[in-house]
Amino acid sequence: MKIVVLCGGLSPERNVSISSGTKIAAALTERGHQAVLVDMFLGLEDYEGDLEQIFDNPPALGSDKISEVAPDLKAVKASRKWQSKSQFGKGVLEVCSMADVVFLALHGRTGEDGRVQAAFDLLGIPYTGSGYLGSAVAMDKDMTKRLVAPLGVKTPAWEIIDSKCMDLDAICSRVKLPCVVKPVDSGSSIGVAIAKTEQQLRDALLDAAKEGDRVVAEQYIQGREIQIAILNGKPLPSIEIIPLQGFYDYENKYQPGAAKEITPAPIPAETEKLLGERAVTVFNALGLKAYSRADFILDEEGELWFLEINTLPGMTPTSLVPQEAAAVGISYGALCEHIIALSMVDEV
Repeated sequence: MKIVVLCGGLSPERNVSISSGTKIAAALTERGHQAVLVDMFLGLEDYEGDLEQIFDNPPALGSDKISEVAPDLKAVKASRKWQSKSQFGKGVLEVCSMADVVFLALHGRTGEDGRVQAAFDLLGIPYTGSGYLGSAVAMDKDMTKRLVAPLGVKTPAWEIIDSKCMDLDAICSRVKLPCVVKPVDSGSSIGVAIAKTEQQLRDALLDAAKEGDRVVAEQYIQGREIQIAILNGKPLPSIEIIPLQGFYDYENKYQPGAAKEITPAPIPAETEKLLGERAVTVFNALGLKAYSRADFILDEEGELWFLEINTLPGMTPTSLVPQEAAAVGISYGALCEHIIALSMVDEV
């Protein structure tokens, strides 16, 4: 197959996306596909070959390692030579329209939030993962919680705060501590903080406000971090995350050795079953497709608390979905092919 692996873009998760895309493109190439890695924002402005022959002569792949800090998006913007207001870089839509399918390795805003999916739907370009509506809803932590809470999926209490007009004194007077503060529509724990004091809450709100117009202040649940992938509407074995320091933040997610990851998670069989059922409930309620990864906290009383669901989960060297798939004998390359096949069911 001719496959464009689309990554990068102008998301705060840009570096993670490039790592995912690089590993996906390499795996698909190894399995005999003509895979081309394309940065959504920078595009193909530096590609010197004939665009019509790009699948026969693809650009070289880079490294799949991830920097310890999030990218400077202003610097990324300034580095683009092509002068356009489009989020799609030079040649991106052209080469995507030439592919049999676009493997979306995008994470976060301008990629995982449904806008790229909607554009591709209008252009008739097949792509992997969920459609525009499910992607948009899943990206919005407030909307997701509103939809799944009535379905028996327990989720921590939360409040949405407008970051443009925050009254910090009023917020601090009503929000119970400790709490988790995070942007409503970001991933990879960017802009996330656990506030245990009023000063920490104030600082966390101001930091999260830099990432978007709305901020979530969420009840902090003490417990074990358990995540579970859904593939073809069915749960894979769960995975427990144990950061060696702090919580599962950006650095702990992507730096090798920063967290201990156990698959399957050492939890009772009945808890594993319930975890899978609740993750599938969320998956179906949002109308998701092909695959996803849901994040939960298992508290000391054995209660499961749903946090969020990711429609384009990471596929980096330290990512969780490939680890869960490997636990049932699905290799990384086979997983990539399986995602493509599941995504193209309606295209046949």
